[in-house]
Amino acid sequence: MSDLRQMPLFPNQPSSPEEINRHTPLGATFELFAQYLIKEGKSEHTVKAFIADLKLLATYAQEDTPIGHFTTTSLNQFLHWLEFERGVPCSRKSYARRVTTLKVFFKWLRGIGSIPDDPAAPVLQRSGPAPLSHVLSPEQVHAARRFASGMKRGDEIDYRPEMLFMLLLETGIKKSEAMRLTYSDIDRLNPERPKIVVRHKVRNVYKERIIDVSREWVELLDLYWRQYHPKDTIFTCTARNLEYILTDIGEGAE
Repeated sequence: MSDLRQMPLFPNQPSSPEEINRHTPLGATFELFAQYLIKEGKSEHTVKAFIADLKLLATYAQEDTPIGHFTTTSLNQFLHWLEFERGVPCSRKSYARRVTTLKVFFKWLRGIGSIPDDPAAPVLQRSGPAPLSHVLSPEQVHAARRFASGMKRGDEIDYRPEMLFMLLLETGIKKSEAMRLTYSDIDRLNPERPKIVVRHKVRNVYKERIIDVSREWVELLDLYWRQYHPKDTIFTCTARNLEYILTDIGEGAE
């Protein structure tokens, strides 16, 4: 994240979230916001994308604009500028992510008490296209895996993105089902044909599906396990964080 440490400094640059207040310039908050995103488990790609989105806001409204000056109206005007007046194409997916950036950023500022109200909360979100198409070509799979396998966690390779992508690709399970998976749901009795057991409850009746997975995926799972040390479910992050990871893969593979 060396490029994040190169952000320009402002007079009286806040050194902690507690020092941010409604008079703090927008540009002076970027580094602390990036640190917050990292602590929340966001990937390096997501952090860079969110900061780039905020730099667009700074381009539109000036970096030295106090954060307390932003209103729902001014944020909607910024989004209109992005979509129709900036002169650079803004896809539905990019638009949706930039709305998400605004919502996460101002919710964070409200949460740490820097501003009395969240101006981004009423901003309407538009659903963008899925990060990855429903049916991927071999070329798309290769591109997605290549990008996912290179994603970092700090200075080391992050095994979670590729493991998640391959799990969904091989099994077609829902995000909610992936969130419930535990290590005991991995059947390795036959090392040549590992399986996962997907359990769910329908009208108080427990059901399960047994799905074949590749040995390669199990190896990725073991690498992930040694890296993250989950205690209960395989995925310790939120379902929204899985969406961010898949979005990162989809954008990076394009």
